Amino acid sequence: MDGLQGKRVLITAGAAGIGRVMAESFKAKGARVAVCDVDEAACAAMAAANPDILTRVVDVTDIGQVDGFFDEALEALGGLDVAAANAGIGGPAAPVEDMDFDGWKETLAVNLDGAFLVARRAAPVLKAQRSGLLLLTSSTSGLFGHPFRSPYAAAKWGIIGLTKTWAMELGPYNIRVNALCPGAVEGPRMDRVVANEAKARGVSEDEVRRSYVQCVSMKTWVTAQDIANMALFLASDMGNKVSGQAMAVDGHTESNGD
Repeated sequence: MDGLQGKRVLITAGAAGIGRVMAESFKAKGARVAVCDVDEAACAAMAAANPDILTRVVDVTDIGQVDGFFDEALEALGGLDVAAANAGIGGPAAPVEDMDFDGWKETLAVNLDGAFLVARRAAPVLKAQRSGLLLLTSSTSGLFGHPFRSPYAAAKWGIIGLTKTWAMELGPYNIRVNALCPGAVEGPRMDRVVANEAKARGVSEDEVRRSYVQCVSMKTWVTAQDIANMALFLASDMGNKVSGQAMAVDGHTESNGD
C-alpha cells in the first residue's frame, strides 16, 4: 500500500489487542506512531517491545489527559495524518431491566466520549493542513444490535452516527472519516465478553461461541490483523476517496445470532 511511509498516526487503546496490532502494522509500513492506553501494564509491555512508538497511560474519558497526550504526540510526531479513536469497552451483559446504570454510563463514556475527545483535538490539525483520516472503531453490533448488551450496541451505533456526521463536516477540508466494524475478534477481550454474555443468557460459553460463528457467512472469527489491514488500506493512497463508511471486517454477519 502506497502513501503510508512517514504518516503520523495516533491511536487510542493502542497498547493491546486490535490497537497494538494496528500500531505495529503502521510502524512496519514506515509510519511514525503514538499510542495511549488506560492499561499501565500493557503500556509498559508496548513501550518495551516498541521503544520507537510513543506510549502513554491515558484515560480517554478524561479531557485533561486526552489533551495532554495530544499535545505531546503532536510535538513528537511533528503533526498528524491519522487519528484512530479505537478505545472501547464491552460493558455489562444483562437483560435491559437488570442492566447496571453505572455500567451503562461507563460504556458510553469510553466508547463515545473517547471518540469525541479525539475528534475535537484532531479536527483542527487536519483541517489546517486540509488532509487526513479520522478512524473510529465501531462493531457489527453497531449494524445489527446485540441482545443483552444494550449499552455496547447503543455506543457502537452512536459511533457510526458520528462517522456519518463528521464525514459531512470534515469532507470539504479533504478529511476522510470512517468506522471500522469488527466482527468477533479472537483474543482475551472477546473471551471476557463471551463469559459475561454466557452468564447473562444462562447458557454455556461454548454455546455463545457457536452463536457468534453460526451467524457469519464465512463461519469464522476474525483476527486483530484483519482489522489492522483495513485500517492500513483506509490510510493508504488506495483509500483516498473512501469516507463516511462503516467498514465491516467480519466474514459477513447475517444476523445477531439470536
